[in-house]
Amino acid sequence: MSLTIAFDADDTLWHNETLFAVTSEQISALLAPYAEPESLHRRLIETERRNLRLFGYGVKGFTLSMIESAIEVSDGKVSAGEIQTILEAGKRLLAHPIELLPGVRAALEDLGRHHNLMMITKGDLFHQESRIAMSGLGELFSAVEIVSEKNQETYRRIVRRYHLDLDRFVMVGNSVKSDILPVLEIGARAIHIPYEITWELEMAELGQPDPGRCRLCASIGEVDQAIRAMFQLSST
Repeated sequence: MSLTIAFDADDTLWHNETLFAVTSEQISALLAPYAEPESLHRRLIETERRNLRLFGYGVKGFTLSMIESAIEVSDGKVSAGEIQTILEAGKRLLAHPIELLPGVRAALEDLGRHHNLMMITKGDLFHQESRIAMSGLGELFSAVEIVSEKNQETYRRIVRRYHLDLDRFVMVGNSVKSDILPVLEIGARAIHIPYEITWELEMAELGQPDPGRCRLCASIGEVDQAIRAMFQLSST
């Protein structure tokens, strides 16, 4: 049985959130004269939440929200030099090389021998295109979709565009909110691979899903076995 297996990119195929966490710590140290780290963190999260509809996901929105938070917590006293430091941190994130998670390429190559592979990722179009090119994985996917949001309507649109059979469509990703729940809600299947850090705005509860519709894997290397169990496929 040939399936269409779609993969998230950030924190599913390559490291991402750890880079944001390190950058946040650096900026917290920079702004320590104005706010305690926890206070700054809460302010940043709320600012990002408020700005998502304007800036979308990704490094650029993160950087702008960090600058806005710095201005707010300092009551406008943050210096031009400190703002410049935040901007430079954002630029470093944009230029940071891709570090694939262990076993990613081998797992994709193995799955691609029997199934149609897609990538569905959200974020800034230019930056995600750059990341995909740097990853060297683009050739392994029959289609790449860079979307502004991952919700039921987004997945339904992709299913219609590629004339996919929902019962043979599986989404693989680290985010319960974006990669798992909306896919299950439209009647497709999903595989959850948790990452070591979850962005607070991506947190959601999965509950106890039907193992015939959703599976948990510790790494991408377990996806093939999960697929076989989910669809009751033989290993031959």
